Amino acid sequence: MTRLDIILSSLLAVSFIFNVGLIVYVRAAIVRLLSVSEELGDLQAMVNSFAEHLQTVYELETFYGDETLANLLEHAVSFTEQLDTFEYIYSLTEESEGHPIDDGTNPRADQETPEA
Repeated sequence: MTRLDIILSSLLAVSFIFNVGLIVYVRAAIVRLLSVSEELGDLQAMVNSFAEHLQTVYELETFYGDETLANLLEHAVSFTEQLDTFEYIYSLTEESEGHPIDDGTNPRADQETPEA
């Protein structure tokens, strides 16, 4: 084995180890991102539910026009709007309503079927 063969073999081994490590790291980062995405989606749902509940309480005859509840409602709505800016993150884990995820088991309608 020549010196060049040893150097190339060593570089191949180092490259292989680096690539495997990179794949493991990227996979772990994607799993963490998807976990954060799910949590943000849950948080968005909870804040929306809170804002709707607060709106319902504010509209009750007993509390209608209460300044404290009005300010709290305004704060909840602004918080919901702020969370909407992160929609691109929590929408990663949600299925789009019009487009189901294609798992390869159902033929797509837009593909032409071969005629026999």
